[in-house]
Amino acid sequence: MARPIVTIVGRPNVGKSTLFNRMAGKRISITEDTPGVTRDRIYAECEWLDNHFTLIDTGGIEPNTTDTIFAQMRLQAEIAIDMADVVLFMVDGKEGVTAADAEVAQMLRKAKKEIILVVNKMDKFVNNNNIYEFYNLGLGEPVSISSSEALGIGDLLDIIIEKFDDTMDTADDDDSIKIAVIGKPNAGKSSIINRIIGEDRVIVSDIPGTTRDAIDTKFERNEQKYTIIDTAGIRKKSKVSETVEKYSVLRAFAAVERADICILVIDADKGVTDQDIRIAGYSHDNNKGMIIVVNKWDLIEKDNSTFNEFQDEIRKSLAYATYAPIMTVSALTGQRVNKILDAVDEVYSFRNLRVSTGVLNDIITEAVLMNQPRMVRGKRLKIFYGTQVAVNPPKFLIFVNDSEIVHFSYQRYIENKIRDSFEYKGTPIIIEFRSRGEKGN
Repeated sequence: MARPIVTIVGRPNVGKSTLFNRMAGKRISITEDTPGVTRDRIYAECEWLDNHFTLIDTGGIEPNTTDTIFAQMRLQAEIAIDMADVVLFMVDGKEGVTAADAEVAQMLRKAKKEIILVVNKMDKFVNNNNIYEFYNLGLGEPVSISSSEALGIGDLLDIIIEKFDDTMDTADDDDSIKIAVIGKPNAGKSSIINRIIGEDRVIVSDIPGTTRDAIDTKFERNEQKYTIIDTAGIRKKSKVSETVEKYSVLRAFAAVERADICILVIDADKGVTDQDIRIAGYSHDNNKGMIIVVNKWDLIEKDNSTFNEFQDEIRKSLAYATYAPIMTVSALTGQRVNKILDAVDEVYSFRNLRVSTGVLNDIITEAVLMNQPRMVRGKRLKIFYGTQVAVNPPKFLIFVNDSEIVHFSYQRYIENKIRDSFEYKGTPIIIEFRSRGEKGN
C-alpha cells in the first residue's frame, strides 16, 4: 500500500503555500504576495492523529493564460492533481468566487478525485456569510479557514483523513529500509527492481513513461525487510514528448521524500543527464542515502580506462555527492545486480552509525591542531566540543564561540576529517555549528 497523497491547488495568491507550511509544521514553501512564487512542486511528509500522508504544494492555476510560466505551472498542477488521492481546492474568501475559480472547479470535477473546497482568509474580520456563494462551485460543503491566522486547520485535517480509505498506508510503523529507485525514464529502473526482487511485479517496457504511479514492493532478505519504490513516468503515450520529463521528476521527488536510500539509475549509453542531476540534487538536499547505479553497462565498448572515465564524468556532474558509491550493472543480463542490496545494507549501516562524544571530540581536536580556523572580521573561531544528536541521517552539533564566523570551507574540512575516520559511505552528514548560549542549546 502506498502512502496517501494530498495536493493543494487553486489560483495564484490564495494562500496555498501558507497552508502548506502550517500543515507541514515548518516553513518550506516561499510565501510572498507575488502570484506565481511557487513554480515547482514542493513535498512534505505530514502526520495528523497517527495518520501519515504526503502533502504537495503547487503553483497557481491560471486557466486561460498565454503566459509561458503560468502555462507550465498549470501543467504541473494538473500532474499533481493526477497523482493525488485527495485534492484541497483553495479559494479566496475575501475576493469571492471568480471566473477562474469556476473553471478550475470544472477541471477538478472531471478529475473524479476526492475534493475538499477550502475557503481561505476567513479570519475574524471577514463576514463569514461570504462562504455561502462558494456552494455555487458544485464541490460540496466549503471548509472555512485562515491559513495565516491558523484558524480551522485542525478541522480541515480531520476532514482530510476521513477521505483516506483502507487501501492507503497511513501508519508509520514500517521498520523496513525504504529504497527509492530514481532516474531518467527508460534507464532501466523497473528492470533492475524485477531483478532485485526476483519476480516480475512491475511492468517492464521500452516505452518511456510506462510506470504511471510509484509502486511499493515489500520483501525480505536475510531477515532484513525492504520497501522498494519504483518511480513514475507519464499518463498517456501521446504526451510522452511534452510531459515525460516533468511528470517523472515530480513523482521521483515524492518517492525521495519517503525514502531512506535513493538508487540513482543512469543509462550508460546516454551518460549523466540534466534530469539525473536535478533528481540526485533533490536526494542530496533532503539528506538521503545515495547509490549510483550505471545500467546497460553490457552495451558499452570497454577498455582499461572506460570505468574510470565514466566515474570521472559522474563525479564532475554530481560533485556534491562524492560520498555516493558507483556501481555498473546490466539489468538485461543480471550482471552485478545482486550486489545492489549489499550496497544498500552498507549505506544504511553508515546512516545509523553513532560516534561517541569522546571519539568525535578527539577527531575535532586533532583537526583544529592541524589546521587552525582563519580570522574572520578580526575574530578567530573557537570550537568547544561536538556531539552526535541523530542518525539516519547522521547529524552533529558543534558548539563554538560564534557560529556567525564559521566559513563553509572549514565546515567542509571538519566533515572530511570525520569521514576520514568513519567514511559514512553513501550518506550525507549534517554538521550544525551553534554558539554557546544560542537558542536551542
